[in-house]
Amino acid sequence: MQIYKVGGAVRDRLLGKPVTDIDWVVVGATTEDMLAKGFRPVGADFPVFLHPKSGEEYALARTERKSGRGYGGFTFHASPEVTLEEDLIRRDLTINAMAEDDQQNLTDPYHGQRDLKARLLRHVSPAFAEDPLRVLRVARFAARYAKLGFTVAPETLELMRQLSESGELEALTAERSWKEISRALLEDQPQVFIEVLRECGALKVLMPEVDALFGVPQPEAHHPEVDTGVHTLSVLEQAALHQQPLTVRWASLLHDLGKGLTPEEEWPRHIAHEHKGLKLIKAVNERFKAPKDCQELALLVGQYHTHGHRALELKPSTLLELLQSFDVYRRPQRFEEFIAACEMDARGRKGLEQRSYPQADYLRGAASAARSVAVQPLLEKGFKGPELGEAIKRERLKALKAYKEQA
Repeated sequence: MQIYKVGGAVRDRLLGKPVTDIDWVVVGATTEDMLAKGFRPVGADFPVFLHPKSGEEYALARTERKSGRGYGGFTFHASPEVTLEEDLIRRDLTINAMAEDDQQNLTDPYHGQRDLKARLLRHVSPAFAEDPLRVLRVARFAARYAKLGFTVAPETLELMRQLSESGELEALTAERSWKEISRALLEDQPQVFIEVLRECGALKVLMPEVDALFGVPQPEAHHPEVDTGVHTLSVLEQAALHQQPLTVRWASLLHDLGKGLTPEEEWPRHIAHEHKGLKLIKAVNERFKAPKDCQELALLVGQYHTHGHRALELKPSTLLELLQSFDVYRRPQRFEEFIAACEMDARGRKGLEQRSYPQADYLRGAASAARSVAVQPLLEKGFKGPELGEAIKRERLKALKAYKEQA
């Protein structure tokens, strides 16, 4: 039995990055050997075991064969005869197909170290094209390592293009797709993820609503970058620079989908794009079964982001409706995330990345003014039921009028 550290742990050590998760491959062992040493089995499809003390994953060396469509369409074979090289060749990228023993002796049959130095994301073998999930994975690695100068090798991009055109991407489950998308959006340069998907034709398949934004112009006075797709990438980039949570990044990606529906004769204006985009945002949310908090914020930002930009001009009654829509009294964090998304939208414009956004503090102050209305005095006056609701609304409107006058 020989045990090797494999994949990301080896890659990140060679890059000088912190190693968090460690994967191990065991060569020359059987399931019975692992059980005898106290390992606990966890793999349903192939033999993976948890170490009795560390809890880390140890997988028996295995080969795989394509047997159906999609990410799960593989037959695995694990036995003591499978070599380390045979196990590594089934991996996605050369930089993930290296192994080292307990003395840090490197096994690198597919030149991963060379590609690390060349800053290339290159597939290990033609079998790469058998797994559609790898299109998303490579785009995610491109986003993670873009700041180190990594790019996708042309021949790998071509395989990704073939996969995108093959219909295989449609076989991916919502859960697997969302796992890759959400991880990619939380990388340092998530806009690169979208760029790579677009370059290989996968964006058109997975998110045609986002793909449709490229080439759609906006008024240059407000958007010096003009192109709506370029603007969307810039908003996503700003969200990452400001370390926004996943909810804000997802909303940043989807906020302008309605502009993709504007007839060409109306360009570069996009009247009512906020309302038109809601059905598209809902469709993307449902396609990937995004978590509820991501879905809700994306829809609210899509509908109200221009309200955010015009916050200082809004009538108190409109401001109150906005606050009610977000339920700022019970869910203040969601309104904070809305403000953040609006600010990222304002900064995601060429040459305006450092602009101030006074609307943020104004909206926070408005929410605070509305929340300061006490309910107890109204109860003491005998209001109850629907009448109490109307009385609270009147008091909040009064508070917002006073706030606007003072601001």
